[in-house]
Amino acid sequence: MSDMTSTADEAIVQATLDLLAEGSTIEALSIEAIAARAGVGKATIYRRWSGKDALLLDALRRLKGVMPQPAGHSVRDDLVLLVGAVGHNIDPRAAKIMPCLVPEVNRSPDHFQLYQNIIAPRRKLMREVLQRGVTTGELRADLDIELVMAMLTSPMLIQRMLRWHPELDDRVLPERIVDTILDGVRAP
Repeated sequence: MSDMTSTADEAIVQATLDLLAEGSTIEALSIEAIAARAGVGKATIYRRWSGKDALLLDALRRLKGVMPQPAGHSVRDDLVLLVGAVGHNIDPRAAKIMPCLVPEVNRSPDHFQLYQNIIAPRRKLMREVLQRGVTTGELRADLDIELVMAMLTSPMLIQRMLRWHPELDDRVLPERIVDTILDGVRAP
């Protein structure tokens, strides 16, 4: 990839995120507006992405940052790492973008699928860590993995998106959540 191509790609992704952070809805966001903001032609965008949804998927994945990679030594430590990444975004625009996407994800099957495509790899990773815990005997054999995943991620997500309980310390919350859940799901 040439420097010019990577510069154009970066400008297009940044323009997409800027427009979303400024309040554009997914429906209102247009390739024309993105191209104008990025200083490129529409054809430049279409050469790189098949359409708006593909571009949105890349832009929102970038917003989420690189997926953490568990070390695989301890189920607890791997879960703390993964829970700590829930709702944590490296880009400050995420605080404006992510809450606005919730209604759109709930209204549109296409946007719901877009969201699922973004979080599916993260969910798969957590599922693998929990399955490993069942296999090694660290966790109960009858564990409802999907329910435990929801129990681990939901408190972190609600705290990071809504600051539901302002006194909870975000720095130790992942450990506290994991330890509390593990107390109920450890093998006897």
